[in-house]
Amino acid sequence: MRKALIVTALLVAAPALAACTENTDNGGGGESGDARALTVNSSADACELSATEAPAGTLTFDVTNTGDEVTEFYLLGEDGLRIVAEVENVGPSLDRKLTVNAPAGEYVTACKPGMKGDGIRDAFTVTESDEDVKVSTDEQELVTAAQTNYAAYVQDQSDQLLVKTREFVELYEAGDDDAARELYPVARTHWERIETVAESFGDLDPMMDAREADLETGQKWTGWHLIEKDLWPARAKGYTVLTPEERTTYAQDLLTNTETLDGRIQDLDFTVDQIANGSRGLLEEVATGKVTGEEEYWSRTDLWDFQANVDGAKVGYDGVRPLVEQKDAALAEQLDARFAELQELLDAERSGDGFVFYDEMSADQVKGLSDAVNALSEPLSRLTAAVLS
Repeated sequence: MRKALIVTALLVAAPALAACTENTDNGGGGESGDARALTVNSSADACELSATEAPAGTLTFDVTNTGDEVTEFYLLGEDGLRIVAEVENVGPSLDRKLTVNAPAGEYVTACKPGMKGDGIRDAFTVTESDEDVKVSTDEQELVTAAQTNYAAYVQDQSDQLLVKTREFVELYEAGDDDAARELYPVARTHWERIETVAESFGDLDPMMDAREADLETGQKWTGWHLIEKDLWPARAKGYTVLTPEERTTYAQDLLTNTETLDGRIQDLDFTVDQIANGSRGLLEEVATGKVTGEEEYWSRTDLWDFQANVDGAKVGYDGVRPLVEQKDAALAEQLDARFAELQELLDAERSGDGFVFYDEMSADQVKGLSDAVNALSEPLSRLTAAVLS
């Protein structure tokens, strides 16, 4: 472990604090609170923001989808690759909010109609702000603890992902398919627990985790799911298994990218809004891929991924929970209950050390999980705003 974990109990036992954050009212002028509340109109061919700049601080993007396809909205770093914050799965005629604490700098905004491609992009500037945000010493201790714990958790999961990927690659290259199939969902658990962090590296994620159904014209397919198909070809009509040489090529490519990811993760620090948004984002991954059975199309090991996404979302929430409890105790209580309800349903699908395969569940069982995910999604969507209030 590269960073010492602060005992979680310390967070839970932290005393309740009142009126810890005071926001100065800038009143009028360009630094008003309204300047940080932006609207986004995402259509089939446009991504219209109410402003192309905002003062540093807590920004809220109210995203409305006026198109016919599901869309996404991203706030990217200046390089257009690093994901600062995102909101996914915005259906036609629906609204979603994205809250992020953004320091001054240059950014890129992007809407992705159909959730494919680079999206419709534009430059966005966050200007310097004279907003005076005072944080009490006690609250700062909670913030620091949450940041330290989460960074350590992400690094540990990345370490374990690299170890398991090496083992998996060795088995796959050696042709030990039974052992490789057994290890596949276990290794991917560590990816799925930190999936939103991995996705923040826009160059690595498509090379490591792209699904065949989501490939764009001309995109080369590599990564976990290509190997998954080769290990579970039964659902692929007319599929020709990879040669030993091809296996080595794709396996080593996956390992190299995993090593690159691990190296990048070691330098990461996280703000509390990134932790909260990451928790929300992981549950969106459940809603859009795991509970639908789309993620592990060939292996049907979706519930391993489902559990891992929930694990990561819960760790993120638990880290900031002391802050939420003092700012919005009712929300903390609701989230506690909804996480517990979802976990109870997941536990009912356990089999041995893992889970039943997705196609072994009934339609009612899938619906029950989906309903529990939706029930958790609503209060979790309010987590970031509560943390930053």
